[in-house]
Amino acid sequence: MNAIFRHEISSCFTNLTGYVFGAFLLLFAGIFTMVYHLNYQVANFEYVISEMSFVFLIIVPILTMRVLAEERRQRTDQLLYSLPLSMAQVVLGKYAALLCMLLLPTAVICLYPLLLSAFGDIYFPAAFGAITGFFFLGAALTAIGVFISSITESQAVAAGLCFVVMLVNYFLSSLSSFVASSAFASFAAFAVVILLLVLILWRMTRNSTVALAAGVVLEGGLSALYLTEAFEFSGLFPEVLEHLSLFQRFYTFVNGIFDWTAIVYYLTIIGFFLFLSVQSLEKRRWSE
Repeated sequence: MNAIFRHEISSCFTNLTGYVFGAFLLLFAGIFTMVYHLNYQVANFEYVISEMSFVFLIIVPILTMRVLAEERRQRTDQLLYSLPLSMAQVVLGKYAALLCMLLLPTAVICLYPLLLSAFGDIYFPAAFGAITGFFFLGAALTAIGVFISSITESQAVAAGLCFVVMLVNYFLSSLSSFVASSAFASFAAFAVVILLLVLILWRMTRNSTVALAAGVVLEGGLSALYLTEAFEFSGLFPEVLEHLSLFQRFYTFVNGIFDWTAIVYYLTIIGFFLFLSVQSLEKRRWSE
């Protein structure tokens, strides 16, 4: 794992990827700091962090598109499979390198409230709480990007698909307001989601029996719940969509609340998508 980590860090800073990533993040941090604190004379640094969240829509797809997809395209993934390492160690090593790239500019951003405090009153708990939420948001989105990179060998496809996923998640809270709140609409929406999950399961396992059995059990359970407690489905799907939004949970930190449930949610997302990345590599490893 350490060897993978050192190799990834070295490759990121041997080319321009690491420098461009850090410079891009700090550029927008500087721009929004100037706008809010110098032009608008607002002392809330958390507003700067809030505006910067959209940057992840651009930098996460670019940062993660090559991490595993490039290995598959150049067939260097065969070398990974021959190493005396588990696929979990490979994924964790690569992910740890990406986290370090995110941590470095975030650490520099931590200096901004300290510098600004010399010229005004900065509420440090809110400022550093927002920075913490910003880091965990980036870590969760990066884990999703790593998984997307693991399922394709094209960097362009990985970047494009990752951008679409990030964009949908960014507007997920707004999109939830357009979903009908009736009980049947929620039931139908959950049924479609289950079908999509079954397709993903079949795509990853290539086992029709397992995928079909999972679909029957989940759809049957959903139908039974709807028939017995239909009133509970009223407005349920829009509410679930809003709670699934990674960005919406981040805004809790911006509002001055250090939400531990959001941290747990981010860690759960990280663990889940890294697990899926490992399974994707394991599937390819034993199919070749």
